[in-house]
Amino acid sequence: MAKKTATNDLKNKIIKQLPSLENKRVMIIGDIGLDEYVMGQVRRISPEAPVPVLDVEAEDSRLGLSGNVAQNISSLGGYPILISVVGQDSGAESLRQLLKLNKVESDFLVVDQNRPTTRKTRIMAQHHHLVRVDYELRHFLDEVVATKVIAQVQNAMEQTDIVILQDYAKGVIGRKIIENVIQIAHSKNKKVLMDPHRTNPASIYEGVDLIKPNFDESLSLVGMTYEDFKLHKKSIKEVGELLRAKVKSEYVILTQGKEGMSIFSNNEEIQVPTYARQVFDVTGAGDTVIAAISLGMAAGWSIEESCVLANFAAGVVVGKVGCVPCGITELQDYIHSFDE
Repeated sequence: MAKKTATNDLKNKIIKQLPSLENKRVMIIGDIGLDEYVMGQVRRISPEAPVPVLDVEAEDSRLGLSGNVAQNISSLGGYPILISVVGQDSGAESLRQLLKLNKVESDFLVVDQNRPTTRKTRIMAQHHHLVRVDYELRHFLDEVVATKVIAQVQNAMEQTDIVILQDYAKGVIGRKIIENVIQIAHSKNKKVLMDPHRTNPASIYEGVDLIKPNFDESLSLVGMTYEDFKLHKKSIKEVGELLRAKVKSEYVILTQGKEGMSIFSNNEEIQVPTYARQVFDVTGAGDTVIAAISLGMAAGWSIEESCVLANFAAGVVVGKVGCVPCGITELQDYIHSFDE
């Protein structure tokens, strides 16, 4: 039976503790990308081919992937140290400009001339996607680039309070990177948090202190299908404990959308409810969750307190459209709104 968090007491405690998040230094290592939006109206079909013609009315660019984690760290009052890989192209320059705008330094980005900066361009007629155009290479870093990334991790670890590894399966997070980051971080007594990807085996993440999959990812990581889960009447607790055993982590944080999240630690399960009132778009909510958890842990909060903070922050961002960070002021207002 899962233990439920004492949400009222924790909520009040969290509000009082929010100032302690300020200037906590979080290292984020992972794939980075640029989310581009081309928006307009479709009023005719092309005479050249039977395809809609978009009359462009607006364009927008946003930080994606680990860039979104970094901007959430910044907007919540922390100091992000972002380590990633970009190409030598216009996409990289656009990323650097957006990072600066969102108070995220780009000093630790590594340039790989053999791959493009990841970009996802969404062509939209009002709220309807017409097509998405991706610029990316999905393969692991070569030896030279991986060594440069590890050198950046080594250089920045002394000034870091906690580490996040963000795996979006674009190639930055491979076995060599993971093993070296864990070794460097643990040698300095820094915790390593892992946001995994379902395409990698759980064994590649062995040694991290915390892993945060969603429900579908957790099944993939333990080698189970949803049909297996239902047929053999497995419980969330069994999946969480199996994953914790495979990764040998102190914590598994298993997120479950509207069902909230489950914390697994030393055979104890704690259930944290969701705090979302309106859900317009879940894009980027997982990034906000790992950002908030890392800041809470860096500030010395308990894992329960950190996860309640994360679910409040996620409640803010799912009420927006696209990858938009959670600001500390709107988070405070949102938590206070639950008094009403």
